[in-house]
Amino acid sequence: MERKQFLRTLGTGAAFALTFPCLQGCSKDSDNGDIEEIPSGVDFTIDLNSSEGAKLADNGSFILKNLIVVVKDLNGNFVAASQVCSHESYDQVRFTTNDGGIFYCDVHGSRFDLDGAPLNQVDSTPAKQLKIFNTELDGQILRVFE
Repeated sequence: MERKQFLRTLGTGAAFALTFPCLQGCSKDSDNGDIEEIPSGVDFTIDLNSSEGAKLADNGSFILKNLIVVVKDLNGNFVAASQVCSHESYDQVRFTTNDGGIFYCDVHGSRFDLDGAPLNQVDSTPAKQLKIFNTELDGQILRVFE
């Protein structure tokens, strides 16, 4: 039996069963995070004495919370930015100590300074301003808010 003939005998149900997982696996948001809306209405606190907050003890460290990247920059200042990239809305923005400390999206390589200004153009679509949130430290409680 030839391949064409074999495939015809399987019918459309089997063909769908074989191709559907591939289509899902090849979709735009499969391995690079999810397409998300830029966070709004942000207002939360982090206790720097907690296990979560302890991850911000060193300059250059960061945590992810509520689609926000909370950073202790290289100078010891707290900065918070949207984890959702302004280029194509993937939730993959992280902090890197490269280039003096910047926000970086590893999906398409968008880079942003600590004020959220884009540092490079990606493809023919430049990233827009990355949303930056206010931070306020009261003792060991860090507040992140709009």
